[in-house]
Amino acid sequence: MSEYITGNAFDVIPTTTLADLLGRDQVMDIGIRPLWQPVPRIAGPAFTVRCPPGDNLMLHAAIYRAAPGSVIVVESGDVDHALAGGNVCAVAQRRGVAAFVADGVIRDLGEVRQAGFPVFARGVIPIPGTKKAIGALGEPVRCGGVLVRPGDVVVGDEEGVVVTPAVRQDEVLTAARAKLADEENQSLDAWEEQHRTRIEKALSAEGFTD
Repeated sequence: MSEYITGNAFDVIPTTTLADLLGRDQVMDIGIRPLWQPVPRIAGPAFTVRCPPGDNLMLHAAIYRAAPGSVIVVESGDVDHALAGGNVCAVAQRRGVAAFVADGVIRDLGEVRQAGFPVFARGVIPIPGTKKAIGALGEPVRCGGVLVRPGDVVVGDEEGVVVTPAVRQDEVLTAARAKLADEENQSLDAWEEQHRTRIEKALSAEGFTD
């Protein structure tokens, strides 16, 4: 498996870089984590889904509607019933979906891990949800505390998940590339010198003395 699994321009941008640029509001909370390691970095436009607690019908519908390269982002908030299992993840993967990012849980983790399908979620549980309730597709959702709109750029890696609003993607991508280039060209010695100067200045400003 290659390190990057999408052709999205953001797939070479670490979540740490995006978090530095976008701030806390665009970073999903610590509960939304990769369910297997080492997870490849994923990046793609959000295909948004809202599932009522205890039901997974809309996520199962979404795998047949999301365009290849999409990251399916699910609002659920339910940790008592699985949103998806091994077969659903396998079909999503076969249809070109880049990953699931779910504010909920899944099951069949062993199958998902073996297939290499990235899932960022709150955990696993063996109990499946029902398939009776109509939620929503293609509407703004909240996942991991972040408001996600259709087409927003979702990037996930071992550090977590960051969402870049679609209206800011060009600006953020340009800034991220510049930041990474600056970091690559800076030696550790130069970084340490600047860092120590900044820390000592901050300590002095707060009245700290050895």
